Amino acid sequence: MNRRVSHAVPVLLLIGVLAGCTVEQHGAKAVTASQPSAQQPTSAAPPVTPGVPQPVTDGKCPYLSNDVVQEANGQLVRKVRLSEDQPNPACFFYANATDVQLSVWVYQGDVKVAKAVVDRAAPIASSSPASSPEGWAGGSLSSADGAVYAVSKGGVAVVVTSNQQQTIKARRITETVVTNLKLG
Repeated sequence: MNRRVSHAVPVLLLIGVLAGCTVEQHGAKAVTASQPSAQQPTSAAPPVTPGVPQPVTDGKCPYLSNDVVQEANGQLVRKVRLSEDQPNPACFFYANATDVQLSVWVYQGDVKVAKAVVDRAAPIASSSPASSPEGWAGGSLSSADGAVYAVSKGGVAVVVTSNQQQTIKARRITETVVTNLKLG
């Protein structure tokens, strides 16, 4: 079991990177694979899970303070970077100039996609059940590389990754994000 868990986080990161890189060129316009074709029925197709957000700009996380991250994760926050996502960008908290100590992604949209986001981050087959905050469901994983805690409720998913091995740290951050954004 530990061997599967220790390999799960790197595999998840690779899947996320590959999912975010699926772009086809049509003339001068880039079209991502997540856009439905006019010829394909969208109801029969499985949900298209958005790519894992990437940090693109320095900033301040609008829904989670550096102090809360420092206290929960046990490391100083040296800088914060944000993704382009709106209304809630993914937040990346750095322990130094290059190493992300904690990241938080809030997805809001389709119920099936929210569940798929959680299952990609913490696959049901290889993760421990996660049920906090109350009414939320998903999974948590711990490995030598860190921990992930991912839960969804309705069309909302919250995915927290930490460079620390204790999933309780990621769970506490998840609970804080749900409270701060009034998602509960």
